[in-house]
Amino acid sequence: MSQPNKKTPMLMPTRRDIKFKLDPKIISEWHHSGGPIFTTFLNTFSTILPVGERFFIDSVRVYRDKIEDPELKKAVTAFIGQEAMHGREHEDYNSPFLAKTPAARTFEKGVTKLLKSLTKRAPKPFNLSATIALEHFTALLADGVLSEPLVTEGADPQYAALWRWHAMEETEHKAVAYDVWDVVMGRGTGAYLSRSAGFVTATVIFWGLTIPAFVGALRTEGQITNWDGWNKFFRYTMGDIGLLRRQIGNYLDYFRPDFHPWDHDNREYLEQIDKFLADQEAVAA
Repeated sequence: MSQPNKKTPMLMPTRRDIKFKLDPKIISEWHHSGGPIFTTFLNTFSTILPVGERFFIDSVRVYRDKIEDPELKKAVTAFIGQEAMHGREHEDYNSPFLAKTPAARTFEKGVTKLLKSLTKRAPKPFNLSATIALEHFTALLADGVLSEPLVTEGADPQYAALWRWHAMEETEHKAVAYDVWDVVMGRGTGAYLSRSAGFVTATVIFWGLTIPAFVGALRTEGQITNWDGWNKFFRYTMGDIGLLRRQIGNYLDYFRPDFHPWDHDNREYLEQIDKFLADQEAVAA
């Protein structure tokens, strides 16, 4: 059995039980600076995070007993704990958005059905390949949130805090599922082709489902012809702020045969965790 990539020392994730005071009445306008279209984009993405994280948990947990490295086994347990907390908080976040947005409900139901079918019927290596692909997506978005303060500046403080907390923990555990892949699948040509095919498949399915749901949500919100909102959305995603644009190179790195998530070492952002936790405790007090 292979050993996980050791180019960068393993980070041990920590399960943090945090609650956020989200105001459901501002679900469509919580990002004041980004505008309603960017807000709806993030809301649409959040819609499927709980079901996605349950799929990640199932896909990794099935291999836990095959892991001999005690540190990696401990990291898998912590990964499962973090993802469970993310799912819980995003379910609370999503509730008002789902209640008012038919396209979001359809999106969630469709993804839930797809991922349940994969968990039940697809080969376990395929599900793990999809998991490490989607974990790469979330790690890139997390880096975008943490590396550019303007992404959350001007947003409601509690919604912004939830996204920053999620981003820090996604960064903290971004290599765990990939290290499991290295252990169970190795680094041969077959493993490389399998993970690359999984990445392409995940990309096509993710955006193929997300974009129609996003457009449908904008129709419900009456924002399709909000040109000022579209200008802000472009600025935040592909313009000077560039949440998505700044990650294109990191996205393509996944296709390198020797790729590992910690090749992009952004652990300095995790130095913010202690202050973040103190600030959240002050809010909760």
